[in-house]
Amino acid sequence: MALLGWGLCSVAMLVLLIAAVGILRLPDALARQHAATKAGTLAVSLFAVGLALAVGEGAWVWRLLALVTILLMTLPLASHALARAGVIERERSQKAASRLPGT
Repeated sequence: MALLGWGLCSVAMLVLLIAAVGILRLPDALARQHAATKAGTLAVSLFAVGLALAVGEGAWVWRLLALVTILLMTLPLASHALARAGVIERERSQKAASRLPGT
């Protein structure tokens, strides 16, 4: 089981590496945020499951399960709030730019 656990941890690191490349290459803030949030959630979940399999102790399994549960509840909400704030800020800046003379 430990080998499978470390394999899942390795896959989680690969997912985070791909997300980091996506953050650097994607064109706008919303796309970068999407890559970071989705891949981060998947990677943390995979890493926690991998650690639970590698460690195998019941106390750690419950702690890691609680961690994943909390992250799955809070990360999408935080991402939504940040995306909404980004869209509102973009609309404000576009509205302000349209009021400038000569545009």
